[in-house]
Amino acid sequence: MAVLGNPDMLTRKIKLCHINAHITCRLCEGYLIDATTVTECLHTFCRSCLVKYLEENNTCPTCRIVIHQSHPLQYIGHDRTMQDIVYKLVPGLQEAEIKKQREFYQKLGMEVPGDIKGELCNMKTHLDQRNGDAKSEDTPNKEAGEEKPEEDNDYHRSDEQVSICLECNSSKLRGLKRKWIRCSAQATVLHLKKFIAKKLNLTSFNELDILCNEEILGKDHTLKFVVVTRWRFKKSPLLLHYRPKMDLL
Repeated sequence: MAVLGNPDMLTRKIKLCHINAHITCRLCEGYLIDATTVTECLHTFCRSCLVKYLEENNTCPTCRIVIHQSHPLQYIGHDRTMQDIVYKLVPGLQEAEIKKQREFYQKLGMEVPGDIKGELCNMKTHLDQRNGDAKSEDTPNKEAGEEKPEEDNDYHRSDEQVSICLECNSSKLRGLKRKWIRCSAQATVLHLKKFIAKKLNLTSFNELDILCNEEILGKDHTLKFVVVTRWRFKKSPLLLHYRPKMDLL
């Protein structure tokens, strides 16, 4: 009981340098940015570092376990929880990273993607709340049935958008009536599989493979990841093909 009542024990502080090994990338030795985890061994790296490494290798940089003989990029996934932890532990890291991304797009003369703008707005709101400038969301006079602000119903429209052409390259499936779609860059291949399965009245989205440049895409890949690593920023729209899972071309 004496230990539990000791305020020094309850407010123990840990220095950042003592946990750096758990929140840094082994490849670049910097703090994790866009944290991405190898599903086979659960080691985590910066996404850009890991993708570049796996272009020439198929093993984990830390434990050297074989991720996949031919398609290691299909067995890595974005680790949002780890990235949130890193941003909370390292002061100013998120702000600095978003600023770099914004300057990068502006330097190229490109419009800043919606997801980066959204992060900037979220950070500003967070800082305002922390400084006591933001008003409380709930007021005594607020009616129970009051509608939410329009921003809450955004449905990812403010995200960076990707234009896609979905083509069928199998005689066993029919083509989509509307093969041109536009959606958030944060959407995944799994979302596309479910969309196609719904439109074609398939019993399961697991019956489908989606390909880019004749390479099968992993279900957890975001469209942003596909554009960068498979489409390699070629002219829009992003051309994807779908086929039955066991169909051989």
